[in-house]
Order: sequence, then C-alpha cells, then structure tokens
Amino acid sequence: MRLSELMGKEIINLYDGSRLGHIGDADLVLDLAGGTIAAIVLPVRGGWMPFFGSRQELVIPWEAVHKVGTEVVVVSLDPTYSRRREKD
Repeated sequence: MRLSELMGKEIINLYDGSRLGHIGDADLVLDLAGGTIAAIVLPVRGGWMPFFGSRQELVIPWEAVHKVGTEVVVVSLDPTYSRRREKD
C-alpha cells in the first residue's frame, strides 16, 4: 500500500467506536531499517489548550492497527491508553 492511499482514511477505535481523526492530519513514525510504519501520531483535536501549554498527541502503535479498509483504519485502543504531552 502506498502512503498516498492512506491519506484520506479516518481512524476508528474498535474498542468503543470513537472517531480518532484522519491519517491526513497525523504524523507517521517510520522504521527506516525495516521499511514499515511504527506508529501513527494524532494531534489533539480542537480546544484551546495548545495555545497555553504543550501540545497533546495520541500515539497509536502500528501493532494496534487491526484493519486498513477502503475508507477507514480500524485500531484497538482501550480506555487506559492515554494521550502524551509533547515536550517543548
């Protein structure tokens, strides 16, 4: 699959059915040695917090990806998985 084919897909959490974001808004962490995607990094959606503090991100390890469909990427993240703060 080409990177351009991933760009329009929405990320859905299989655990609770929530919409996490779109691949086009995300950064991809690449494993250059293996030529694979290691993780998807989604920025926090909306809100005013990015103006007053460090940015929050949701890092989805590629192992959490269950299926890449024609319109969505299905991942499984339970509620204990939390956002991380990016250090300035």
